[in-house]
Amino acid sequence: MKPYAEMTKEELESLRAQLKAEYREYQGKGLSLNMARGKPCKEQLDLSMGMMDVLGSNDDLTCEDGTDCRNYGVLDGIKEAKELIGDMMENPIDSIIIYGNSSLNVMYDTISRSMTHGVMGSTPWCRLDKVKFLCPVPGYDRHFAITQYFGIEMVNVPMTPTGPDMDLVERLVASDEAVKGIWCVPKYSNPQGISYSDETVRRFARLKPAAKDFRIYWDNAYGVHHLYDHDQDHLIEILAECKRAGNPDLVYKFASTSKISFPGSGLAAIATSPNNMEDIKAQLAIQTIGHDKVNQLRHVRFFGDIHGLVEHMRLHADILRPKFEIVIDTLESELGGLGIGTWTTPKGGYFISFDSLDGCAKAIVTKAKKAGVVMTGAGATYPYGRDPHDSNIRIAPTYPSQEDLRVAMKIFALCVKLVSINKLLEAAAQAGSDPAPRAQ
Repeated sequence: MKPYAEMTKEELESLRAQLKAEYREYQGKGLSLNMARGKPCKEQLDLSMGMMDVLGSNDDLTCEDGTDCRNYGVLDGIKEAKELIGDMMENPIDSIIIYGNSSLNVMYDTISRSMTHGVMGSTPWCRLDKVKFLCPVPGYDRHFAITQYFGIEMVNVPMTPTGPDMDLVERLVASDEAVKGIWCVPKYSNPQGISYSDETVRRFARLKPAAKDFRIYWDNAYGVHHLYDHDQDHLIEILAECKRAGNPDLVYKFASTSKISFPGSGLAAIATSPNNMEDIKAQLAIQTIGHDKVNQLRHVRFFGDIHGLVEHMRLHADILRPKFEIVIDTLESELGGLGIGTWTTPKGGYFISFDSLDGCAKAIVTKAKKAGVVMTGAGATYPYGRDPHDSNIRIAPTYPSQEDLRVAMKIFALCVKLVSINKLLEAAAQAGSDPAPRAQ
């Protein structure tokens, strides 16, 4: 089929009538398909059920150094867990603190501590007239929710195929002391699945911030979440690069096992410089006497070491890879060549990013919901929920079954077609011709 923008008004109206009939058929089926968030499916959760059996009431719950994991203490995590997570994060154990199950919780705490007590002796942000954060877009809605909750002004930075627009990042960071941080998902980014290039990472490490308390919030949530064994993205290790660049304190690096073991009861961690570690531990020592060491030991005994964790992630990939391929194949077969949308083809992570014609995303998501397919709200991938082009939609293929996903994607593609035709006909009526809004 030729691109929609090349069709006449009559052709578009005829096609719309056919598509509407197909849409009504789906509506009549009473479907309930959910692709709203990047949740692991049951089969993925089942992969970690053996973790429930590695510790029993008769087992020795002491560490190699004699620490009794049932008791208080060990603020920054047991050595064995730090070795496992350190290998996953590619950082030495003396740069890591192990927390509870949620890296989002650690990020929230880090922002909160900066607001109330400042960063390494700097003025607490709550005492400043203005605090700003750079937000690569499209990006992770829960990052944006944290900074919005604390009243921090968020500044959009466009994503490129190699990461955030570094010319803009460098200019804003160097020129404005109110800019205190930037959110980053550097590998298989949420939602586009982009991994930062070597040059981008090096430019981050060599930033010259106007604010001495500026930090890069490096959320490497998908560091080991590859879809393919031999076709994987690789990321330069940011802390080592910062140290080489003479900026050792510039980064907070976050990670967790939330999509590796059990999302509700995994391990989270931060890796950073000795100076930052000292600053964090001063607060952490007041907040807790230590996190769940029994759970830390459980993870260590289940995975064994980084090799066991990598093999475990191959099992995840075997489940997820066909789902990503269903999404991409459906988009290509249903929408390819029509000129009404573009999409990413990531090699890992949890999402695929779709860009519709300008002004169509909200209508597409709404129409899909009326046919029984729930997706992430349009606009969620931008601060304040405001997508300036109303074009970006995050597709989360992980939770539904393959069968449900096929149906959901057929409905999604159908909704893209219907909304796009309406948009083109409206534009033609207003302009007296057939111009098509640009696709992102």
